[in-house]
Amino acid sequence: MKKNQQGFTLIELMIVIAIIAILMAYALPAYKDYTIRTKVGEGLTLASASKTAVTEYYQSTGSWPTTNALAGVSSANGNNVDSTAVGANGVITVVYSGIDEVTDNLLLVPTDVSGSIRWNCSTSIASKYVPASCR
Repeated sequence: MKKNQQGFTLIELMIVIAIIAILMAYALPAYKDYTIRTKVGEGLTLASASKTAVTEYYQSTGSWPTTNALAGVSSANGNNVDSTAVGANGVITVVYSGIDEVTDNLLLVPTDVSGSIRWNCSTSIASKYVPASCR
């Protein structure tokens, strides 16, 4: 008895390739946005030490520090962050580098709310790239 070899036809293979191409057309942009959001999130992680230092300084002196030295921290940098700096009124500036889609800095602005410090983000970076805690 002779068995016929069964396999996929050319049309079936072309349909599978078309489906994979359509799925990739949706997946790649979403993955790119995710990676950029992760790079921007690095700035928030590096600024966390400065946030703590600014909060402690304010609670002990009643005024905002205006420099990294007054806050007692050094500028932090990372793979995608050039620096973090404490400025006037305790505002922390995160300067990014190496991210083509991000051309602005991220500002973390402290506000005293009945003795508790609330941090607000201020930036013109597209909201899809900013971490959820800053939206």
